[in-house]
Amino acid sequence: MKAPILVPVVVLTLGVSASSQKTAPDWVKVTDAAGWRPRDSPGELVYRDQMWIFGGWFQSYEAPPRDVWCSGDGKTWRLVQKTAPWLHSDLPMTLVFDDKMWLMGGWYNGRLPGHSASNQVWRSTDGATWEQAASDAGWSPRLAGAVVAFKGAMWLLGGTEDYYFGDEKSLKNDVWRSADGQHWEQVTADAGWAPRAYHQAVVLNDRIYVLGGGNYVPEYQARNDVWASEDGAHWTRVTEAAPWHPRLWFSSVVYRDRIWVLGGWSNNPSRNWRDAWYSSDGTTWKQLDSAVIWKERHEHSAFVFQDRLWVAGGMTPPLNSEVWSLDIPTDWFGDE
Repeated sequence: MKAPILVPVVVLTLGVSASSQKTAPDWVKVTDAAGWRPRDSPGELVYRDQMWIFGGWFQSYEAPPRDVWCSGDGKTWRLVQKTAPWLHSDLPMTLVFDDKMWLMGGWYNGRLPGHSASNQVWRSTDGATWEQAASDAGWSPRLAGAVVAFKGAMWLLGGTEDYYFGDEKSLKNDVWRSADGQHWEQVTADAGWAPRAYHQAVVLNDRIYVLGGGNYVPEYQARNDVWASEDGAHWTRVTEAAPWHPRLWFSSVVYRDRIWVLGGWSNNPSRNWRDAWYSSDGTTWKQLDSAVIWKERHEHSAFVFQDRLWVAGGMTPPLNSEVWSLDIPTDWFGDE
């Protein structure tokens, strides 16, 4: 299920300091159709002055796409590779490290026979040619984990070993580290935060932050807690309940020295989100109250590119290939 029935919900946010004292910048729609087939759940990153997307999800009864696209302006996208060698491109983990693009883990074949998770690691410098750095990275095959570049290494945090057919035992809260993509060291088997997938991780001020997430099926769970660590092994909960609603399938980036939480999906009742929240410490959050913003969605791609914040694709429903950007002046936040 990637196209939940959406039920309108009125959310009253009490005791939250919003940016209503000053006019928030509006999002700008760069294009209605980026050129690639509408999708959600791709890998995404910024590399060598281009935004990139890899694979993703079309539906539960179809193998995920293996295409690679890039763009220097968000409007015009170029097909770099139609069929990359990796298979597991639904909810993979992607990042830039050591001046290379990396794709690891992910899910293959939806609900079809032969579905599987991966612990392969792939790298590329051009998006067209890919080299397998590890066929078995050491961590268990998984999807929807979080990855960051931190202190000269790649870090993998949590995830789930099974998408549609697992349970709470499939969820992980382990942390792994690698300086080359081939050799991985387990930093901790239990980070302290609850095992989860569909969460996000970012790096700000020499700390890794883990945000939200939970599980999709068979028993839905969603969180809005935030954890931080200076070494990946020892974690501190900086907030038990952020003011943004507990959610899965959201995006998070660091922009203007702040952590951003963008969109996502929650159940009970089933709904997508169209909100944008930011924090300089993971504890105190404010909502950016833009008059113009993208339609509510989940499993979209988010980028920080050309000094702007970008959102692309995702499930609204339906799937789309829109691209939006947001430019916040450096002095807009003031002293807050």
